Amino acid sequence: MFGDIGETKECQLKDPMDLFHSGQVVKICAPMVRYSKLAFRTLVRKYSCDLCYTPMIVAADFVRSAKARDSEFTTNKGDHPLIVQFAAKEAQVLCDAARIICPFADGIDLNCGCPQRWAISEGYGACLINKPELVKDMVRHVRSQIDNPKFSVSIKIRIHEDLKKTVDLCQKAEAAGVSWITVHGRSIEERHQPVHYDAIKIIKQSMSIPIVANGDIKTLKDAENVHHLTEADGIMVARGLLANPAMFAGYEETPVQCIQDWVDIALEHGTPFTCFHHHLMYMMERITSKQEKKVFNVLSSTSAVLDYLNDHYGVW
Repeated sequence: MFGDIGETKECQLKDPMDLFHSGQVVKICAPMVRYSKLAFRTLVRKYSCDLCYTPMIVAADFVRSAKARDSEFTTNKGDHPLIVQFAAKEAQVLCDAARIICPFADGIDLNCGCPQRWAISEGYGACLINKPELVKDMVRHVRSQIDNPKFSVSIKIRIHEDLKKTVDLCQKAEAAGVSWITVHGRSIEERHQPVHYDAIKIIKQSMSIPIVANGDIKTLKDAENVHHLTEADGIMVARGLLANPAMFAGYEETPVQCIQDWVDIALEHGTPFTCFHHHLMYMMERITSKQEKKVFNVLSSTSAVLDYLNDHYGVW
């Protein structure tokens, strides 16, 4: 975690709210387990991504363990603006995590949307949408204990079946000083059902802070359509960026230059092979045949992958 932090602390921190005041729709890389790490954030920033999130980090582990901090969080001076997403269920624990991270990131996000069973059973993630007073308390505590007024405090939520409950949650968070709210337009129970963009629009119309729309956005055209449907101030993308990290720059599929950039960045950052390879599998999904996938997806070393890319795409 702390390898590059001296440089980061000196001059690179930014005010994420400046993006929302720019008059442009803010293009955001979602928090993704295993995937939205420093190397991938570096890649998508080259292709018009405005704001990046880290994968979700359990705040209690982060506060308690230097080992957890070193393994869960890395950054460098170009990695801004950056939001660190935490899973937390206690206000003071979230504050302690925010204080540790504050010199090295531009804001924190409280995960109130993860629907995975382990998270909910631990009191994290999407179960928090049913605890609006706790969410309000956590936001308020961080706001009162972090001195930097430019440090953002946001939340990412799912919606209730009864949308009035979601609006109430959002308004309570706004009253506590939340910077913006990202809304994944599905309930806790919904996985692959259509996203309720109409619900995001209702939430947007009920609030005076920025609202970010999230859910099933695969292309830049999708992003434009969702902005039109919801009037959201920002668009957050997960799998769409995995499949095409150049999506926000207007490419319909991953360009070869983006593959070259990923190879260069991943090797420079010492990205573990499995992560390096998985990203390429996602990126090449739309541009390779079934037969090519069968060959590429079972490659088992960096050198074999590099040889394949050189032979087929001129990437080296």
